[in-house]
Formats: sequence, structure tokens, C-alpha cells
Amino acid sequence: MTAIRKERQGQDMALTAGIVALIVIFSLLPMARLLQEVILPGGQFSLDVIRNGLIDDTTWRATWNTLVVGLGGTIFALVLGVAVAILVSLSDVRQRQAFVLCFVTPLMIAPQVTALAWLQLFGPSSPLLNMLGMAPPLGTRNPLYSPEGIVFLLGIQYAPLVFLIVRAGMRKLPRELVEAAQSSGAGWVRVLGTIILPLMTPSIVGAAALTFVSCVGNFGIPAFLGIPANYLVLPTLIYQRLAGGGPDVLSDVAFLSVLIGVIAMVGIVMQDRIASRRDFRITSTSLPAAPYQLGVWRVPVELGMWALIALILVLPLVGLILTSLVRGYGVTLTAETATLENYYFVIFQHAAASRAFLNSLYLSAGASIFAVFVAIPLGYVIAWGNKRWIKALNLAIELPYALPGVVLAIASLLLFLKPMPITGIQIYNTVWIILYAYLARFLILAVRPTITGYFQLDRALEEAAQVAGAGLFTRMRTIIFPLIAPAAIAGGLLIFMTALCELTVSALLWSSGSETIGVVIFSFEQGGDSKYAAAVSAIMVATTFLLMLLASLFANKLPDGVLPWRD
Repeated sequence: MTAIRKERQGQDMALTAGIVALIVIFSLLPMARLLQEVILPGGQFSLDVIRNGLIDDTTWRATWNTLVVGLGGTIFALVLGVAVAILVSLSDVRQRQAFVLCFVTPLMIAPQVTALAWLQLFGPSSPLLNMLGMAPPLGTRNPLYSPEGIVFLLGIQYAPLVFLIVRAGMRKLPRELVEAAQSSGAGWVRVLGTIILPLMTPSIVGAAALTFVSCVGNFGIPAFLGIPANYLVLPTLIYQRLAGGGPDVLSDVAFLSVLIGVIAMVGIVMQDRIASRRDFRITSTSLPAAPYQLGVWRVPVELGMWALIALILVLPLVGLILTSLVRGYGVTLTAETATLENYYFVIFQHAAASRAFLNSLYLSAGASIFAVFVAIPLGYVIAWGNKRWIKALNLAIELPYALPGVVLAIASLLLFLKPMPITGIQIYNTVWIILYAYLARFLILAVRPTITGYFQLDRALEEAAQVAGAGLFTRMRTIIFPLIAPAAIAGGLLIFMTALCELTVSALLWSSGSETIGVVIFSFEQGGDSKYAAAVSAIMVATTFLLMLLASLFANKLPDGVLPWRD
């Protein structure tokens, strides 16, 4: 018995040591290196980097612009997301599953693709407007090249995020409170204002904080819409300085990255303070509230909801696809002028684009496979562990994803600028540094659904095997992995879709030969080749749709809440 007990203790210690090592490598080490560059440049304490950053007018202007579009995008996303969550969760609208799939799709599409799609919908080169004879004269400024355009697209991009969080909270809404108010004669407006929205405050505030962090860290939309208008936010300012100065400006961009992180953390802290001012706990649980009967208003409401889908999803994608079929700038698209040459060029003839497809495929697959196998033991410790440090472990895993991606990108640059100690391996200016950043940033996307799977799993089988003398690794291999693998694989699929067309991290880490799809789309658009950018984007949108539909086919075999677009 003593030998068996020692073996179990050894396996537990090995698992703990492995998890701690992962957290240090992918979370704590890059953040520590970033802070070191700001306050200990060259290994000696100095405030010069901070001082120089604070006296720079461009920094303050970009910071103000970041706050403007961040708050504006958050407010727009909140209004749209909360309204849709109320309609879908609390009314008797039909075809809600199909509607949810369409409404959530913009969140699964890369921001730069969203920006490109909307840009091709307006402006003088819009194939759709040209076909309708409504295009403005050539040379006219695209109306989306403005702060208002950035706010509008950020709101559309992250309204589905608000919807998912608020809808999850509404599923826990106690039915008896709503029915008691209704029986007292309260109308739906009063019930909404006095019961539903107050009880949903934690979900709404949490959604606002996460959306704000996403908005201030977004690179794709401000890059496509802001750079042409000379409207810089902190992520695009970092990109321009790094592209123009190289490693010599790393201390300056490190300060800007920390500044973005501080702004994001202020938003998270404010969320905690607002949520802690009142007690929103529900003393009982019951079935979800019965949906309101819309009666004669149901058809108009449903038409309005599908009109919203046509506006935020169908029209931009139509503009994107039509642009991918034109032969040149300003050419009116007809049956005679339509061509597939743009697709042939980006797939077979353009070396960087062909290479980017393979790089993104390998990077996304590698990150998702790694995350699946790591998420299972991590989820085991977090969901079923009883150690005091588990909460800190969970926060450490969340950190790289909670902070804007540009922060992790600069931290990765600083961490691997020199060869790694002892081994002498150099991954700077290679595809491996992008893989490292993907692993650090997206690991939590696999851990979250895995933890959900553990909470919905009966632990009796695992405990029985433990009583029978099976060691930890044996239990993990024979019992836990087969049961929890579907949830972990679903998380891996989310990582694959997210990383496949990612731009924020790769825009700062790519080098010649390590281009990604997001970088190629951005490069085409910046070079004026919108038709090629649209062709690549259309391919990626089709890929995303297919992956979402494929995952939906296996939704019945997955734990509840793993796929965000499924009930």
C-alpha cells in the first residue's frame, strides 16, 4: 500500500509540476518580460521609457482614440446584443436556432474580413452599388474611413459576444419571479425594467467589460478603416512604429502595450466594482421563464430580426463575394466581366498567399491539437481539484486571452528576440514564434469547454477506478480522456477557427516565409488589391461556415454550452 501511495503522490506531483511549467512558459514569463522592458530596460531600473511615452503627443492622441472607439463600440454592441438576447430568450419567435447561428457568425469571422466586407459594400468601387447604378463617383471617400465607421463595425463584431453572455444569464432567470409579477398585473415593459434587467446586471456588466477589452485590443478593424483616415489607435500605432523602426523601438512599443493592458484592466476592475455594489444572487432555481406570446407582433418582429441578419451578415458578404469576382477597380460586374481569376491567382500563382494558407493551416491545427491534450489535465485540476491555488491557476491561464492580443505579441517579441538560454535555439523571425503566441493566447478557449464538460460529468467511474488502485495517468487515459474528449475537441475546433484567419498577433510577429492568411489579406488591401483580398476572405468565410456546420452535426454528443451558437 505504501508503494502504491507513493506512486500516486508522484503522479500528482508530476501533473502539478507540468501544469505550473506550462503556466510559467505561456502566461507569466511573457508578461514579466514585457514589464521588464518598461521598467528595467537594459537590466537597470529606469523610468525613461515611461517618461518618454507620457510626453509624446501621438501616444495621448492614440490613447484618446482608443478610448473613444472602445467605449463607442462597447455601447453599440451592448444595445444590439442585449436587445437580441431578450427577443430570442424571452419571446416565442420561431426559427431561433437558425437565427442564432447567423447572428453569432460575425463573431467567428476575423475582424479584418468583416472590415473588408463592409468596405466593399460602400464606396465608389462597390460592385453592388455599381450594379445598381448607385455608386458615388470614383475618388469619393468611403464613409467607413472614420471613427464612426470603426465604432459601427466594432459593435457589429462584438454584439454576438454580448448576446452569448447575456443569453446564458437569462437561462438562469427564475420563472416564479416573472410569473409573480405578471400575475400582479405588470406588463412586459415593467417586468423587463424591474426584474429581468436588474437580475441580468452581472451578465450585462461582464459582457460590457469583455467587449471593451476586445474593442481596445482589436487591430483588424482600426487598421482597415483607421489607417487610411490617419485615425490611429494604440494597436495600429504599435504596428506602424514596429514596422518603421524594427527592434530599436521595442521599448517604446512595450510601453504602449502596457498602456493598452492598463486600459483593459481598468475596464475589468470597474466591472468588478459595479457588480459588487449590489447583491444579485438568486435564492432558488427553477425552469427558465416562459416566453412572452408576441401574438400579432410575432411576424413583424421575426421579419425585423431577419432583416437585421440581412444587414449585418448577408449584404457585407454579398459585397465581398462580388468584389472577388471583378476584374479591376471600378469595373461594373456583369455576366461578361465576372471572373474566377482572382481565386486562381491567390491559390496557385501568388507565392506568399499559397504559403500563408499552409502556414495558417499548420499553425491553427498545431495550436488546437496541443490545446486539446493540455486542456484535459488542466481542466481536471481546475474542475475537480481542491487546492487553494486553483483559482490563481485559472486566472493565470485567462491572462493572455483577457489582455489584448497586441500585448502578448510584443511580449513574445521581447521574450524571443535573443536565442533561448542553454539550447541556443532562435525562433525570432520564424513561424514558431507565432505558434508560441497562439498557444499562449488561445489555450483558454479549449480549457473553458473542457471544464464545462467536467462539471457535467459524473465522477463515480473515476472514483471507482481510483479505489480499485488505478493511478492518475491510468485513469486519465482509460476513463477521463474518452469521456471528456468531445468537449476538449470542440474547444480545439474553436481555436482552429479563431487562429485560422487571426491578424492581431501575426501582424506583429510575421516575417518573410511565415506569412499567415490574416497578414496576406491585410497586405493585399493595403496595396490596393482589394479583389485579391476579397478572394482570400471569401475562401476563409466559406471555410468558417463549413466548420461551424460540421461542429453542429455533432452538437448532440457535446456537453451543453460548448458550441456558442448552439443551445
